[in-house]
Amino acid sequence: MLIPYPARLTRRAGSCTPTGILAGPGTRGPARLLAACTGLPVVHNGPAIRLSLRPGFGPEEYTLEVTPEGALLTASTEAGLLAGVQTIRQLSPKLPCLSIRDAPRLPWRGVLLDVARHFMPLEFLREFVDLLALHKYNVLHLHLTDDQGWRIEIGGWPRLTGIGAWRAESMVGPAGSGVFDGVPHGGFYTQRELRGLVAFAAGRGVRIVPEIDLPGHVRAALAAYPSLGNRPSVALPVWTEWGISPDILGVHDGAFAFCRDVLTQVAAVFPAPYLHIGGDECPTTQWETSPVAQATAARLGVHPAELHPWFLGRLHDVVASLGRQAVCWDETGHAAGRLPAELIVTAWRDAAHGALAVARGHRVVMAPHTATYFDYRQSEDPGEPPREPVTTLADVYRFDPLAGGLPVSNGTTPGVLGTQAQLWTEHAPTPDHVRHLAFPRLCALAERAWSPPGRGYADFHQRLTGHLPRLRALGALPKERVRFAGAVPVPEKTVP
Repeated sequence: MLIPYPARLTRRAGSCTPTGILAGPGTRGPARLLAACTGLPVVHNGPAIRLSLRPGFGPEEYTLEVTPEGALLTASTEAGLLAGVQTIRQLSPKLPCLSIRDAPRLPWRGVLLDVARHFMPLEFLREFVDLLALHKYNVLHLHLTDDQGWRIEIGGWPRLTGIGAWRAESMVGPAGSGVFDGVPHGGFYTQRELRGLVAFAAGRGVRIVPEIDLPGHVRAALAAYPSLGNRPSVALPVWTEWGISPDILGVHDGAFAFCRDVLTQVAAVFPAPYLHIGGDECPTTQWETSPVAQATAARLGVHPAELHPWFLGRLHDVVASLGRQAVCWDETGHAAGRLPAELIVTAWRDAAHGALAVARGHRVVMAPHTATYFDYRQSEDPGEPPREPVTTLADVYRFDPLAGGLPVSNGTTPGVLGTQAQLWTEHAPTPDHVRHLAFPRLCALAERAWSPPGRGYADFHQRLTGHLPRLRALGALPKERVRFAGAVPVPEKTVP
């Protein structure tokens, strides 16, 4: 019933019911996590699960040997031990005798959670991180800012959370529905809260990659500080609609100073080597009519629309100066020109865009919307979210991030770093909505990211049947049926 399935597994007769955990030198952190997950004490006698560090394994590789007398988990790194802990967690409490040698197919195995469109409680984020770790995901991509809300405290910019974190109401249904719920919505995380979340995640082998979406998707920031945009005299509310706002950052010193300050503070909160700068869906119409942007474009000898990759290049330099690697969304239409090859690209439009980015010399996180956007409906059921197309569990399992023979990046060379799921929350206002969208599809992508190819969907589905009770026991699935509001008339709601 293991999900994801190990790279190599040999079963033997018999089983072991350990009564404790024996932590070898340097393994105390994984041992504590194993104790918390299994309820076993850290002991020095009786049938035990022993944890050992020794050289000779890859960065997240581990072996697990289970005999009737006990179990031995071995790795060269804490990350490898933590991966093995999750395997033991799924096998517990009665461990079958077996031999496992396991390592991930891809180094980046992630899930994006959008807390900008709908704020999610901190306790739910911790629960979600724990579930990601269970499935050997090692990245939580936290989408912290967008047109509809700014969710991170930034020192010296109090209106970002005082104004930008709150909107008057939310659109009901898909973008352009013209129907609103009339209910104020908001919230934000302090830097102290986020540091605590980072530490919690690190203890489970999950790094949090923050995203500050720039230079588009910034309506909430412009509502707080209009001078950052192209129309400083125009007062803007935090956006209550879905879709793409035309309001973007200006191309001036004040906007770049803001970006540098925000990214510097974000890097201080999140120690992950990556920092996502967004870069998607940035309509350049306002730059085409802005005297400042026009003058900048003329000086650079480009059309104002081509300021977009130039802007991202400047942000890349800021992130590099902070000792981090910048990640951005792959774009077409809104992003004329060439991005710096050092930028890591999250390829969301389709797999072909990802392959082209690899050919251009980028490291790529494969995230094509048709297979990895889990805000899309899972079936034609009328209670599913108003998002097309349908992306079923089987669709996710059949997605191959390395299709066409794409190379795996070693972290510095061009190639596929990994893959990730996207949980956008326009239509997911509560944790239960997120749970419904996430599982069991996250189980399928976890296996495609971790396990070697070759196992069929039928085999996965059989194991999933045994895995679902575990998910229910952990609260990963909603206790009651969840329905998603559609674009239908709602009594006593406001219509602009």
